[in-house]
Amino acid sequence: MADKVWKGTTYGNGWMHAWLVRLLKVLDVRILYVFSDIFVIPFFMLFNSGAGYVRRFYREGLGMSRFKAWRMSWKNLCKFSQAVIDKFAMYAGKKFKLEIVGYEYFKVLAERPEGFVQLSSHLGNYEIAGYTLVARQKRLNAVVFAGEKESVMESRQKMFEGTNVRMIPVREDMSHLFLIDKALSDGETVSIPADRVFGSPKVLKASFLGKEASLPAGPFSVAAMRGLDVICVNVLKTAAKAYKICVTPLPYDRQAGRKTQLSQLAAGYSAEIERLVREYPGQWYNYFDFWAQ
Repeated sequence: MADKVWKGTTYGNGWMHAWLVRLLKVLDVRILYVFSDIFVIPFFMLFNSGAGYVRRFYREGLGMSRFKAWRMSWKNLCKFSQAVIDKFAMYAGKKFKLEIVGYEYFKVLAERPEGFVQLSSHLGNYEIAGYTLVARQKRLNAVVFAGEKESVMESRQKMFEGTNVRMIPVREDMSHLFLIDKALSDGETVSIPADRVFGSPKVLKASFLGKEASLPAGPFSVAAMRGLDVICVNVLKTAAKAYKICVTPLPYDRQAGRKTQLSQLAAGYSAEIERLVREYPGQWYNYFDFWAQ
């Protein structure tokens, strides 16, 4: 399980990030896409272990041939690079065309006084939703990795200024749990990634692409403990300057025992991620052995 702990940080340092934002103020994102595809991606294909894991994912998870898996892993790294560039493009003030599928589910929950849980994943570019899928009347509390680069956290904070969004960093002292509990008690929304183990080592087992995978128990427990509504939100790139936000409700039997509730939520979440992975296989950005025990 050691290689499944959430370690995600954005590549580069503050100086590089600042220059990238400056460039994107004047350059079209597609120029940097081409630069990355030619000069950056070949390096990762050769020297980054994540490329090997993603090839295995396509071979074992999606049953691709060796050549097709290699080609898809190349496409995957190119798409991931684009997702990172797009994130900084938003910091630079660029806009993307957005289509929201299932917005009616989000709207209903946003208008209720009770809080709800919004589960995300490392499929596509979820950060785009953080700047878009926000209700005026209900604050969104986004659980984020506390070890992220300072320059990225500062850019995020600037983007969130004037919006109803607060970041809750995951910390080793588990203090984030109190902030999450308080937010839900106050009828707010909490957004949590549910496809990587972080904080507590407790996991739930769920079928994913025909094999058993471990999901962090925390995000599902947060909802089940209070009997809250849960939605799954993923953001997929559909064109150079366009994304699709997919909002899917995750129903569960609130009269059942806690173990059954958690199992139902984990199974529903896994099924939704699997559905989208099959539709958008190039946008799976988990660069480790996802099925490792």
